[in-house]
Amino acid sequence: MATNRPGTSMSSETLLQHKNAVIYGGGGAIGAAVARAFARDGARVFLAGRTLERVQAVAEEISRAGGRAEAARVDALDETAVEEHMRQVAGRSDQIDILFDAVAMEDVQGTPLLDMSVEDFVHPVLMAVRTKFVIARAVARHMVQHCSGTIMTITVEPTPAADLGGFMPACSAVEGLWRSFAYELGPRGVRLIVIRSAGSPEAPGVQEVNAIHAERRGMTPQQLVGRHGAGTMLRRLPRVAEVANAATLLASDRASAMTAVHANVTCGAFFDL
Repeated sequence: MATNRPGTSMSSETLLQHKNAVIYGGGGAIGAAVARAFARDGARVFLAGRTLERVQAVAEEISRAGGRAEAARVDALDETAVEEHMRQVAGRSDQIDILFDAVAMEDVQGTPLLDMSVEDFVHPVLMAVRTKFVIARAVARHMVQHCSGTIMTITVEPTPAADLGGFMPACSAVEGLWRSFAYELGPRGVRLIVIRSAGSPEAPGVQEVNAIHAERRGMTPQQLVGRHGAGTMLRRLPRVAEVANAATLLASDRASAMTAVHANVTCGAFFDL
């Protein structure tokens, strides 16, 4: 019996045909993977990031593969710039159907909370809350005009761990923000989805923090990843392509009744109650 590998289309049907998707943080591992998956399944993608060269490279790769992609430099901390970018995208595509926010939180890890400075602890919380509110609000203002849209982001599995600094509080704040938006925007046709991942070991950002935590525990990064993977129900960690595939399904009309959802894409690192 034929099987489908992560990153390949489940069928000839394109889940996001005629959809317009904006991906913030499109030059990073997750953002780029989501952009590729959205384009593969028929969406026209608009990538935004702080470094134009990175998002431009992803857009060009998608275009060479036959997809439709554009790139723009946008600082997610700049409220005016984000709103202007959304206005331009909406003007060129008639409407924005999907937003995926993969902007990094700039968290500091590897230091126990007792030894961490207030600035290092608070920074990812402020970074996450500001950028994700600015981005979600800007795109929602366009989506409600058409009574349709899906706004997505990514956090981490809610299992406590040592030396994560403000990362977990930042994720919790983002999830609370998404619930509030979901409640207010639901009657206006807009859905809010959070993807929870256990950290894809091939993503450069995950590799960086794994190296920090492995050194503190006197092991190699490979040993740390092996330990984390062995603790999941599937005995491995989710790959970037699998996270992107889940995002594609949840962004599609197949998931039209789902909102205020925390999607468990962790290979069973934890179970939902």
